[in-house]
Amino acid sequence: MKKLAIASAVAGVAVFAGACSSGDQASSNSSSGSASAPAPASASGTLTVFAAASLTESFNALGKQFEAAHPGVTVKFDYEGSSALVQKLNNGAKADVFASADQANMDKAVQGGVIDGQPTVFATNKLTIAVAKGNPKGIKTFSDLTKSGLTVVVCAQQVPCGSATKKVEQNTGVTLKPASEETDVKQVLAKVQSGDADAGLVYVTDATSAADKVDKVDFPEASGAINSYPIAVVKDAPQLALAKEFTDFVNGPQGKAELTKIGFGPAQ
Repeated sequence: MKKLAIASAVAGVAVFAGACSSGDQASSNSSSGSASAPAPASASGTLTVFAAASLTESFNALGKQFEAAHPGVTVKFDYEGSSALVQKLNNGAKADVFASADQANMDKAVQGGVIDGQPTVFATNKLTIAVAKGNPKGIKTFSDLTKSGLTVVVCAQQVPCGSATKKVEQNTGVTLKPASEETDVKQVLAKVQSGDADAGLVYVTDATSAADKVDKVDFPEASGAINSYPIAVVKDAPQLALAKEFTDFVNGPQGKAELTKIGFGPAQ
């Protein structure tokens, strides 16, 4: 009888020990599984941003900040005139984020069904006159751009900086006769920098970014043609979660600080 009792006790201890061992092992496996779980897909990969050419300097800086806060993420930018970017999106080009230099081109993207959700305006910008260092031609006003002997370049009308230029002409009654109409604002700036043009209508931000190469002549009429810059997530974005984070980042304090640094105005 005593032997039977002892055997039963030993068996009970063995069962208890086995249960504990099994429980510990399950707990260990669960912890191990949790620790080795892959990071969310949105935490790595390439985020493609279609952005207006005038955003180049600011977005390059913001892209580096975003990458630093998201190890494993690469931000790839495609900078062109907003109208060209909309055309690419409407033709099926893949991107995650679109930032336009005006509302009109963002509206075209929305109407084309390539935007996910509601775009938000994150900055404003206005025109200035870019001239060679020292302003050798003595340009002081918008109407001075009509003087004979001057080579003036502007953006094409379908580009935001071109539509803003046209609006200033209409508001002032001054009609320019440009030597060329460029497809984006950086090309206008490049012609002034190279000496191929005496003056060019660019954004304040572009002239500021090239302050070591050009001077700028501000004119009051520019305030009547301010461009709003909207940003939005692209429909069927390959990196949807990252796209939403980036648009929030641009709209947030860091984005505003970087944009203000180069001369962008606040959203209106």
